[in-house]
Amino acid sequence: MILGIETSCDDTGVALLDTSSGQIVFEAVRSQNELHAPFLGVVPEIASRGHIVALPELLAQGLAAIPAGRDLKAVAVTAGPGLIGALLVGVASAKGLAHARRVPLIAVHHIEGHIAACFMECPWPEHPVICLLVSGGHTQLWLVEGPGHMKLLGQTLDDAAGEAFDKGATLLGLPYPGGPALAALADQGDAKAVAMPRPWLKDRPFDFSFSGLKTALRTKVLRENPEGAAKADMAAAYQESIVQVLVGKAVAATEQTGAKGIVIAGGVSANRRLRELLDERCRRQGLSVFLPPFNRTTDNGAMIAYAGWLRLQRGMIAPETLSADPRWAMQPWGEAGAVAP
Repeated sequence: MILGIETSCDDTGVALLDTSSGQIVFEAVRSQNELHAPFLGVVPEIASRGHIVALPELLAQGLAAIPAGRDLKAVAVTAGPGLIGALLVGVASAKGLAHARRVPLIAVHHIEGHIAACFMECPWPEHPVICLLVSGGHTQLWLVEGPGHMKLLGQTLDDAAGEAFDKGATLLGLPYPGGPALAALADQGDAKAVAMPRPWLKDRPFDFSFSGLKTALRTKVLRENPEGAAKADMAAAYQESIVQVLVGKAVAATEQTGAKGIVIAGGVSANRRLRELLDERCRRQGLSVFLPPFNRTTDNGAMIAYAGWLRLQRGMIAPETLSADPRWAMQPWGEAGAVAP
């Protein structure tokens, strides 16, 4: 049994992985949306305090779920990147539990966890794939050749895609969390009814930038003050610009690298229009596509338990002096800095 702990941002996640079957036997996620809603965004100090309250309860539930006659084999925890205070809550708890139970401590990179989650219920592909990681804090393209063999191709130069969705929702007067609210409104609109720029950054084919698109939306909202159908059309056009650029660059990356498929990961990968467009483009290009289950798109303990299991099989044990690193750079396994920050 491997216990996974995730506290990199505002969701507290704990899960228990049965290593004999590869199945998750316990999983719980505690959201903090109500705590942050008044501020229309995540407040780091509030997030840390929320983890302090939620994590002991979830850990107790997870440990109680270990079947009779089975032992805890390791504790895996997100050690970065993320909010430093939030990360430290999880890392400190994991260190204490691993020491008390005398089991190995595994440090997991948050992005590695998201990528690994896509293959929890299906085999890792035999050929290289492009991973489009899209969340509130990250928008990146990775060339994935297998567990621990990932190369960063490009990333956002300013706002992440999830952040662009949230800020767009705020401009349109939608409630927090903004991403799902904007997507729901966009489903009612006509993306072709409003002209929106599409930031392709042709001189930087694998990088992203959404700040200009956000400015364009702000200008239109202030000028037109849209309501009803007009607001839905504006939301649809804004969303379409984001997803077209995300999918277009991911497909272009397969052409440049020779990758044979695309996988999406991160919270924004739950977006219906993004999934629809990606599936459509991959079918047209003859590419395989990997869409994670909806319960694996946002932050969760299961992805950390699974990624921790992969690391444990390769003897990647973190030192007892492990600390969190909000800017931990993911390294190929076997290189310095891969085992722990």
